[in-house]
Amino acid sequence: MKKSERRYALVSLLEQNPFATDEQLAEKFGVSIATIRLDRSALHIPEVRERIRRVASDRRDDLRSLDEQELIGRLVKLELNRYAESELTIQEAHVFRRTNIVRGHVLFAQINSLATALMDADIALTAKTELRFYRPVRLGEVVRARVDVIGEHGDVVRCRAVSHVNAEVAVEGVVWVQKDPANLGTEFIDEGEAQ
Repeated sequence: MKKSERRYALVSLLEQNPFATDEQLAEKFGVSIATIRLDRSALHIPEVRERIRRVASDRRDDLRSLDEQELIGRLVKLELNRYAESELTIQEAHVFRRTNIVRGHVLFAQINSLATALMDADIALTAKTELRFYRPVRLGEVVRARVDVIGEHGDVVRCRAVSHVNAEVAVEGVVWVQKDPANLGTEFIDEGEAQ
């Protein structure tokens, strides 16, 4: 691939995935990390940390139902009662030592905290989840999670959740969130029967 073609492809790829690291880009294009850095410099594309910071500043709403420190992963986008996105870089504390595969509860926690963060409420709790794990996630991979509101019945909100590693689905399913925990269980039973 010619330099001009690679640089054009680099811009296109980073528009789709601004969180790609120099290492991932070098592997994708079959060039050295130094070449990717030169390409980024010539194109005035900042390093991944700055790209993440810029995307995070684009989010529109502020968290209500929990503090940002309680969120598992870094919040990327948030539009209360509509959708939210986060990303989590898998570290040694997240994986089984023998296999370097992430523990399932870490992937669940990312989705679960994102679904709760999505609620425009002072208090929100998970009422029920139905998640399927499609692929193992390994040490060093970046998990991008998105949760979208797909229905609401009283104080119970039904959300679709999906986590990706690159273009592959890692986890997908549905999360029900109760906005008023004092009524947990009562409206949820009705909402569940209505589905």
